[in-house]
Amino acid sequence: MTALRPDLTIIANNIQAGTRVLDVGCGDGALMAALRDEKQVDARGLEIDAANVSAAVARGLSVIQGDADTDLADYPDDSFDYAILSQTLQTTRRPDIVLEHLLRIGKEAFVSFPNFAQWRIRFAHMFGGRMPVTKQLPDRWYDTPNIHHVTIDDFRAFLKERDVVIENSWFLGGKQQATKRLANLLAAHAVFKLRKS
Repeated sequence: MTALRPDLTIIANNIQAGTRVLDVGCGDGALMAALRDEKQVDARGLEIDAANVSAAVARGLSVIQGDADTDLADYPDDSFDYAILSQTLQTTRRPDIVLEHLLRIGKEAFVSFPNFAQWRIRFAHMFGGRMPVTKQLPDRWYDTPNIHHVTIDDFRAFLKERDVVIENSWFLGGKQQATKRLANLLAAHAVFKLRKS
């Protein structure tokens, strides 16, 4: 698979060839291009940033400018095999509604996000007393796109309350996978594959 961010590599490796995919918050379309070129996936994208939309369209991708918080309601039920939300959930105003739409639009959904309970962040809070600036979270508190700080355990509880089925999950500590048992403490990023119950 083309060189992708670690969470996107996991997602790409778990998508079947020849399927239909909606990538919400697709950025410059790197994942979509890899899926199109290597798995003949019919990939569509929704992206809020105009520069990223232009970059994706320049790659020959079908991407429209839009906002996950408002525009997902326009997509019909089960219109895609997979709906993807990578590193975007924490930037939405209503992640609960966005996730409902994701599971409605796609037969399966992938969600990845930074884990705000990882030990480096805990350490920075405990000893520095300030909002951390790390490799995984490089923005300062006042210019970060992150609105909701979610942890792996928060997300698992959220899914359980809504009877969402976790088909699989992966936890990244840097570029390597972290153990599922200690994921909330050790993982910098999480990837979940979900479906409706």
